[in-house]
Amino acid sequence: MPAPLRAPARGLRLVIADDHLVVRAGVRMVLAAEPAHQVVAESYDVGSTLLALREHAPDVLVLDLTMGGESSLPSIPQLREASPRTAVLVLTMQEDPAFAREALRSGASGYLLKEAAADELLTAVAQVGAGGTYIQPVLGARLAVLDGDEQGLTTREREVLKMVADGLTNSQIAEALFLSLRTVEADRSAIRAKTGATSRADLITVARRVAAGEADVRVVAPRAAQVPVADPAADEPGADEPAADEPAADEPAADEE
Repeated sequence: MPAPLRAPARGLRLVIADDHLVVRAGVRMVLAAEPAHQVVAESYDVGSTLLALREHAPDVLVLDLTMGGESSLPSIPQLREASPRTAVLVLTMQEDPAFAREALRSGASGYLLKEAAADELLTAVAQVGAGGTYIQPVLGARLAVLDGDEQGLTTREREVLKMVADGLTNSQIAEALFLSLRTVEADRSAIRAKTGATSRADLITVARRVAAGEADVRVVAPRAAQVPVADPAADEPGADEPAADEPAADEPAADEE
């Protein structure tokens, strides 16, 4: 008896937002495995993503969590406002469950790591496109544990936090801890996501609470950043441009916020 045919997937219109051309091409290739889907636009930062959402109002936005050296996490509410019918599926390398939690709280419908198999990406797209929620299973248990620990700061994040509060730049922190600049930037983003800090003053407050052993070191939850719409005629930034939040060599971390 022949195997039953799989019902064709409902066609979805998608926008892919990632600052790396090769990643966008790879995602597009995976999505092409489902002929019913249509990629209507690609974008490389929050501004160009806002333009794409307003122009196309797609069913699903596949969103990288870090574009152009900046976190797109605070902009998820603004992206949702630009196209309320669009479900946001975060596709990222950030495996810290704090990011998943904050993305979902901000309005995302799904969270998937870039290491996921192609079939899982298709499953996640179909799930959020149908109005559901998708979280990569490997993050499920870790997310549940994190919900019992609102801060969840790692030992290294605590070290980075103290150095930021002491006025060190990202470059100085990277040198002191023998880390890459990108790793320090990721740690700072994780600290913000876990504590709600939006400025260096907030980080100093958090650092003092951590040092005092307080049970709850959080400040107020961060508000969505209002990102100006990018000029559609502007050239896409190159991969070798400096990160937007990287300070000058002699610039204190206070100016990074």
